[in-house]
Amino acid sequence: MHIVDLRADDETAIRQVAKLLVEDFATDFPDSWPDLESAREEVQASFATGRISRVALDEDETVLGWVGGISLYDGNVWELHPLVVRVSHRVQGVGRALVADLEECVKERGGLTITLGTDDLFDQTTLSGINLFPNIWEHLNHLRNLKHHPYEFYQKQGYVIVGVVPDANGLGRPDILMAKSVVR
Repeated sequence: MHIVDLRADDETAIRQVAKLLVEDFATDFPDSWPDLESAREEVQASFATGRISRVALDEDETVLGWVGGISLYDGNVWELHPLVVRVSHRVQGVGRALVADLEECVKERGGLTITLGTDDLFDQTTLSGINLFPNIWEHLNHLRNLKHHPYEFYQKQGYVIVGVVPDANGLGRPDILMAKSVVR
């Protein structure tokens, strides 16, 4: 496996990434990109100024995963968005390698911090399905992973929970906010 920039002129890879968003990302978040057109728009947006777009490829140049980064706060902070790995290649280090690669790209561009949001849409944590107000930090202090929510994947990569947006995806459906310094 090797990781390279996703290029705007690589139609084959762009098509594969769009398909990953529709089919493989949908296993966790079914309505994120409901069709290839919306997924293709997301991929095209990743070529804009202030963005990073990287793909993991196997020896046959088949896309195994994709990670994107979006510059915020004058380049001091970058948002990891999105991360998708082919279902058949999950838990094999592809996601970990893509996250580490993005971190290096952010450091090379002078970034200090990477943030991300990881939604809980399906009661995967103890933050879902409840009213987090007014004791948000109390709920965060007692957070438990009930059904393989990806926040623990990011914790293993050194990301920490820095907050939560209650009801971000509807009543009782929060977005867990995480961050990591790439220079400290």
